[in-house]
Amino acid sequence: MAVLGLDHHPAAEAAFACLVGCVYGGAQRCPWRCEANGVLAMPHLPATSVFKYLIVAARHAIPGLYRWRIAVSESRIVLIPIRAEPMHRTGKLKAILSGFLLSFFLACRVMASPALTDGDIQQIVEQEIRRAVDVDKVGAAVAISVDGRMLFFNFGWADRVAKKPVTTDSLFNLASVSKVFDTTLLSLAVKNGEMSLDDPVAKYIPELAGGGDIRNITLGELATFTSGLSLPQDHPPWPPAHYTWPKFIRYLKRWKIPADHQRGKQYLYSHAGFLLLHVALERRFGVPYARLLEQSLLRPLNLSSTTLPRRGANLTGVFAPSLKRRAVQGYTGKNEPIGKPGNVQGYYHWPGTEQMFSSARDLGKFIGVQLGGSGDDPHLRGAIDLTHQTVASIRPQVMQAQAWEVHYGAETTIGKNGGLNNTSSYIGMMPGKRLGIAILINRGELNTWDVGYTIWSRLVVPERVVPVKE
Repeated sequence: MAVLGLDHHPAAEAAFACLVGCVYGGAQRCPWRCEANGVLAMPHLPATSVFKYLIVAARHAIPGLYRWRIAVSESRIVLIPIRAEPMHRTGKLKAILSGFLLSFFLACRVMASPALTDGDIQQIVEQEIRRAVDVDKVGAAVAISVDGRMLFFNFGWADRVAKKPVTTDSLFNLASVSKVFDTTLLSLAVKNGEMSLDDPVAKYIPELAGGGDIRNITLGELATFTSGLSLPQDHPPWPPAHYTWPKFIRYLKRWKIPADHQRGKQYLYSHAGFLLLHVALERRFGVPYARLLEQSLLRPLNLSSTTLPRRGANLTGVFAPSLKRRAVQGYTGKNEPIGKPGNVQGYYHWPGTEQMFSSARDLGKFIGVQLGGSGDDPHLRGAIDLTHQTVASIRPQVMQAQAWEVHYGAETTIGKNGGLNNTSSYIGMMPGKRLGIAILINRGELNTWDVGYTIWSRLVVPERVVPVKE
């Protein structure tokens, strides 16, 4: 199998215009057809005619909105869509169209190519990581589960100045990927009959009982981003103000749910809501959150390199000595260092609000559990399945579960990304094909959904495709 990536190839840009035209022009006038194995093709036309058609259509393309990997056989052109820029920098129309095309691609019947060897997978991963970041300046660790085997790939520097390379056991800040651990812990408590997703958060945090709208918000709504709670610190332009616990409680008691928000049904991102979950879990079990997480989830799963360090001096996490030396240096989107290795940021300053760190090896184990490797523990299997249950639509073909996003097509994908100004992360699974990916990068300002989906697309690309030469 040979596939050549051609970014912004005129035919690919034209194909985008053609596909958008299909949306508005109707299926009867659309020359593209969704074939088996993930192929978007113009059937019954020689490749030369296809290109003539596409180049003529190129004048109607929207340059830069989408990036494509493109390959052509004698009778059809194959297109694999890849978003061109981070979602938070993409306009609303672009985001909607990009989401549609990604869903359109995943709606095809996809299959992991049996021709993919470990070497093929390594080549795909290396090419996409090198496209995403400069591995001479920053680093990345990747874990891939395929056909029951786990593969690890490492690139670049854990610390450029110290000349420490990234390893499978390097510790990265997970950012929002940590939320899938939070919801697994919550769902374990639910499956054990110790809590309910319908419990109001005020049941466990009595300081909120005398508040207004916040006292009715449930644990399940917090876990699925459907509570309506959202603070200025949850979105750009990232105000500098921070919260102590008393200040946070005062804010929450005054908070009013948006008038047009449908609780439990409408998605609205909130990091603050997950910190409320931390406190509710602490209060329920009478154990500090970091210890509760370790005792109830990390230790049973043998995730020995996953930790929630407390915040120390100079915004540096306090790690066990065996973990501290494995923490990576974080870098900006311009590859400049931020803080020290193990840097811990955040707007919320009380114990249990710190950021989780983990390794590619541990995330690989967690992927294995997600894909069914939970042994004979029915409560754990039930908890994992519960976290995958969807409750709200984010956009067409994309639903929100407990922290996870679920993308529907012929094959369902489940994933979560995370990012700060000095770290980027992604974890995702295609349960029907027993595929899983974890990506950890010690550089900020990067949309790891793009990297993850690009790798997905190449793992399911059809075989024996003749590459187009530019």
